Amino acid sequence: MTAEPPESEPHIDGPTGGESIRESGRRSLPRPPVPTDLKVLVVAAFVIAAGYGVVAPVLPQFATSFGVGAAAAGAVMSAFALMRVAWAPAAGPIMSRIGERRTYLTGLAVVALSSAITAFAPNYALLVILRGLGGIGSVMFSISAMGLIARLAPPTIRAKVSGYYATSFMLGSIMGPVIGSLTATWGLRAPFIIYALALLLAIVVAAWKLRPADATTDTGSVLLPMKFPEALSIGSYRSLLVTSFAHGWANLGARVAIIPLLATGLAASVGAPAQGFGSGASIAGIALGIFAGGSALAQIIFGGLSDRWGRKPLLILGLSFSAVLTGIVGLSPGPWVFWILCLMAGLSTGLYTPSMQATLTDVVGSRRSGGNVMSAYQACADVGQIIAPVILGAVVDRVGFGPAFGISGALLGIAALVFFLTPRTSFPQSG
Repeated sequence: MTAEPPESEPHIDGPTGGESIRESGRRSLPRPPVPTDLKVLVVAAFVIAAGYGVVAPVLPQFATSFGVGAAAAGAVMSAFALMRVAWAPAAGPIMSRIGERRTYLTGLAVVALSSAITAFAPNYALLVILRGLGGIGSVMFSISAMGLIARLAPPTIRAKVSGYYATSFMLGSIMGPVIGSLTATWGLRAPFIIYALALLLAIVVAAWKLRPADATTDTGSVLLPMKFPEALSIGSYRSLLVTSFAHGWANLGARVAIIPLLATGLAASVGAPAQGFGSGASIAGIALGIFAGGSALAQIIFGGLSDRWGRKPLLILGLSFSAVLTGIVGLSPGPWVFWILCLMAGLSTGLYTPSMQATLTDVVGSRRSGGNVMSAYQACADVGQIIAPVILGAVVDRVGFGPAFGISGALLGIAALVFFLTPRTSFPQSG
């Protein structure tokens, strides 16, 4: 790995993307409007997430309708996540070869087709295969969306655009289950058709509005795709990989898997009813909704701050707050404290996530493809998301919720420390 440039000298990322600029200079640059292509990407993110939210609540029930147990139903969910991780190394080269736009559309098409066929799946085995194919398509459009933001977002608003994209996806995730509950009377197969139609709409709009982007320099010469070792020589990218794993563990894996269990325990401790408001299910639903809403609100309000102040301060601040708040969630004495902590944890998460995405796109730059670089970043989050529920579930069984959430908070704290130790000059502000 190459040595970091000294703090007193500006970092020039040369062939990795374009000429770097000091963060102080970045603050004085004009703020251009969000390009139409990226507005389409933001809207598509909402449609995709809402469609997935329609499917997710009925998927376990659909699996058990084939006569299998809870463990087999869980395997259907795992198939999706595992194929995301397994396909990530292939998705990067595919994107570098055919371009971000084609990879994005292909990924959406794979998920749409697999979802449509799932609605007519005759047996459990085919259901598992189709969900695995959905995971392949999902990682393709996820990675290529990051690539499109890197290519199309002006450097001075990258964090702002990243915040818009993440917020749109999160709002779709919130609205999806609501829409799904309204369509529940149509049967277990209907949500898969709805999801396929939503994806088809996203494909049509994206194919119409998204423009292809050539990987060229200002002089017209073609740049080779960024290779993983090249990115790994940049300190901010190495720190991103650590943070991506911690974020996937704490906010994608642990939050979804452990918070509902904690909510059930809190409901029992206060003598709450088994159903209705105050039950474990309602406490969990409110907590997850509050967390997502807080994160979305923070990204809307603070999403563009790192475009002005620099990536490093927002990453350290957000990760530090998130580490403390996540670490004490498991000590909640009752539902109201639990909800307040979830809201604050969501706000802190929304403070740093746009800067994560923006730092990644800075590393790659806007004039070349970085499929392998982005797929490795995404894979770290997916691995954290997959293994956190298993490990933390065992921790909860043995020593309780406090240590389980403490582990998640500690990982976020480590990520904050890693960024604190990362030289500011290793954050390429690429054009």
